[in-house]
Amino acid sequence: MSVSNDPLLQPFQLKHLTLKNRLMSTAHEPAYSEDGMPKDRYRLYHREKAKGGIALTMTAGSAIVSQDSPPAFGNLHAYRDEIVPWLKKLADDCHDYGAAVMIQLTHLGRRTGWNKGAWLPVLAPSPIREPAHRAFPKEIEDWDIERIISDYASAAARMQAAGLDGIEFEAYGHLMDQFWSPATNRREDEFGGSLDNRMRFAMLVTQAVRNAVGPDFIVGIRMVADEDWSSGLSKQEGIEIAQRFARSGHIDFLNIIRGHIDHDASLNEVIPIQGMRSAPHLDFAGEVREATRIPVFHAARIADVATARHAIATGKLDMIGMTRAHIADPHIGAKIARGEEHLIRPCVGATYCLDRIYEGGEALCIHNASTGREAELSHAVAEAEIRRKTVVIGAGPAGLEAARVLAERGHAVTVLEAAGEAGGQVNLLVRNPRRKEMIGIIDWRLAELERLGVEIRYGVFAEAEDVLSLTPDLVVVATGGIAQAPELEAGGELLTSSWDIMAGGVKPAGPVLLFDDNGGHPGMSAAEVIALSGAELELVSPERFFAPEMGGMNHVPYAKTFAERGVRVTINSRLKSVRRDGNALIAVLGSDFSDQVLEERRVAQVVVEHGTAANAELYMRLKPLSRNGGAVDYAALIARRQPLPVKQVASGFDLIRIGDAVASRNIHAAIYDASRYCSLL
Repeated sequence: MSVSNDPLLQPFQLKHLTLKNRLMSTAHEPAYSEDGMPKDRYRLYHREKAKGGIALTMTAGSAIVSQDSPPAFGNLHAYRDEIVPWLKKLADDCHDYGAAVMIQLTHLGRRTGWNKGAWLPVLAPSPIREPAHRAFPKEIEDWDIERIISDYASAAARMQAAGLDGIEFEAYGHLMDQFWSPATNRREDEFGGSLDNRMRFAMLVTQAVRNAVGPDFIVGIRMVADEDWSSGLSKQEGIEIAQRFARSGHIDFLNIIRGHIDHDASLNEVIPIQGMRSAPHLDFAGEVREATRIPVFHAARIADVATARHAIATGKLDMIGMTRAHIADPHIGAKIARGEEHLIRPCVGATYCLDRIYEGGEALCIHNASTGREAELSHAVAEAEIRRKTVVIGAGPAGLEAARVLAERGHAVTVLEAAGEAGGQVNLLVRNPRRKEMIGIIDWRLAELERLGVEIRYGVFAEAEDVLSLTPDLVVVATGGIAQAPELEAGGELLTSSWDIMAGGVKPAGPVLLFDDNGGHPGMSAAEVIALSGAELELVSPERFFAPEMGGMNHVPYAKTFAERGVRVTINSRLKSVRRDGNALIAVLGSDFSDQVLEERRVAQVVVEHGTAANAELYMRLKPLSRNGGAVDYAALIARRQPLPVKQVASGFDLIRIGDAVASRNIHAAIYDASRYCSLL
C-alpha cells in the first residue's frame, strides 16, 4: 500500500481542526506530573509522540477539575491556574511537529481515595463503594453539584487559554457516568431515576463548558456506551446517551468505551492485556458511530498497524487510539509514512506500563527504556565518536538490547550465546501459552540485529579465552541468571524449580506445593501451568498478599485460573524444610510472625521460585584481565557521561555486566541497563 492511499495516513477534519492522519494516543496518566503540573518530563513524553508522526495526543488521564477529586494516579491539577503555562509549553512543542493536543478533564467521584490530595471526602451520586479504590463516598449534595459544574467550566477555560486544541470529558467509571449507571445511582431526586434525570448532571456540565469556551473550541467525551453488566448501564441506554450528546450540539466527538472498571477483573475486560482478544470492542464502537453519525474515536488493545488500518478503512472509526503501542514505539506514524512499518517496535501486551501506574509508579514500557526518560535516554541512538570492537556475551533481552544499541552507534559487534537460540528467560515464560506475545521482545531485536549486520554465534559456551581471541575493546557480559532455591533448614535437594516446570523438564504431579517468595511473574506463571495441567496445587507466599511485584491487571488472569482450578492460596507462610515420607514429601511451613506456628503438607512435589543467582563466572574471570576491573562510575552513568574510566593505554578491553548477570530483576531492568550503558559507550 502506498503512502498516498494508506487509510491511516489520510487527514481527518474535526470541526475547524485538520488532523494530519488517523493515529492518536488516548488519554492516560503516565504519572510523570510534578506537584500536579505537566513539567518537562511530561512535556517531553508527549513531544516525542508528536515528533514520531502522531496526529493527536490526548494528555492526562484525567486532569481533575476539583480539589475534592483526589489524584489517584498522579493526575494533573486542572483546577489550578499554574497549569496554563506548563500546558502551553507542551502544546507549542507538539504543534511544532504538526500534532494536535487535547486534554481529558474529570471529577473522579468515587474512583479515588479520601487519604490523598487535600483529604476531602470522596463523593458519588449515591454512597456506594467502589471495590478498586475502597473509599466509602458521601452522597453528593446540591451545593456540590453546583460547585463541580462551575469547576468543569473554569478548568475548560484554562485549557483553552493554554492553547490546547480541545478537551474531552472522562465518563467511564468517573463522576459523570456514575450518575448515568443504575449500579451507582440510587437517587430519588431530579438526578436519579429516569434517563433524563440521570443525564441531567452531564448535560449541565457540557452546557456550562460550552458557555465558557464558546462554540468553536473542540469538546468531546470519552464515554461508556455499554457497561456490559447486569446491574449497570445497558447497551440500549448507552447508545441513547451517545445519540443525545450527538444531538445536543455541545459535543464534537465521542471516544467509545465498553465495560465497567470498578474492579481489577472488570477493568481487564475494558483494557485487555496479553493473552486476551485483540480489539474486542472495535465492532461495538463502529455500531455507535453508525447510530450517532458523529466522529468516533476508540482504543482498546489495538496494538498492530493492520488492525488499526482495518478499523479506519472499514469506517468503524474516525481516529484510532494506539496508546500502549505508542508507549512501546512513539514513532509509529513516521515509520508508516517512510514505508518502514516492519521496523515498529511491537507492543507485546505485557501492560507493565499500566500496572505500574495502578500500583503508584510511573508508566514504563517493558522493552522501551526511553519512554518516560526522554530527557536522559533518547529514542534515537547517536553515533559514537570512537568505534569499538565489541563482544556481547548472552542473547537474552539485555544482551540483544546491548548489541542493538552498540551497533546503532557504529561499533562492530559480535554476540556469543551458549544456547542454540536467542531469548534467555523469555523462552521460559512464553511456555505459558497466554504469554506467547512476549517473544516479540526477542524477535524485534533479532530483526534489528540482522538489519545492522550483527553476527550472533550460537552454541558458544564462552570461556575467557574465547572472548580474548576476538581482541575486543569492550566486553558486555549479559549471561543472565540461574534459578536458585530459598534457604531451608533441610531438604533443599528435594525441591523442583519453577524453571523445571516452565521448561517442561519436570511434569507437574499433584498434589503440588509451590513456594513463591519472589512475588512476580515467574512463580505465578509456573503456578498457572501447574493448575492448567490438572494437578492439585497450593500456592504459598511469605508476603501479606501474593505476587506483590506484579500489578493488578496482570494479576487478573492468574487469579481467574486459580479460582477456576481450585488453587489454594496461603499467605504469611514460609517454607522451612522438606523431608521424604515414603513416596511423598512433607513440606513444613512456618510463620515470620511466630516461631511456634508450624504446619505440614503432604505433597508429591515442592516447587520453589526464589529469583535467580547471577551467572557471573565468566565475568569474574574477565574482571582482572580488563582495563577497568569491571568498575563503573555510577555518578557519571546517572549524569549521562562516559561511565567507564578512560585510561591512556594502547591495548586491553573495558568490561561491564548488565541485567540478571548482576542481580535478579526483570526484563525492563535488563533492557534499561543495556540502553543506558551502551548509549554512552
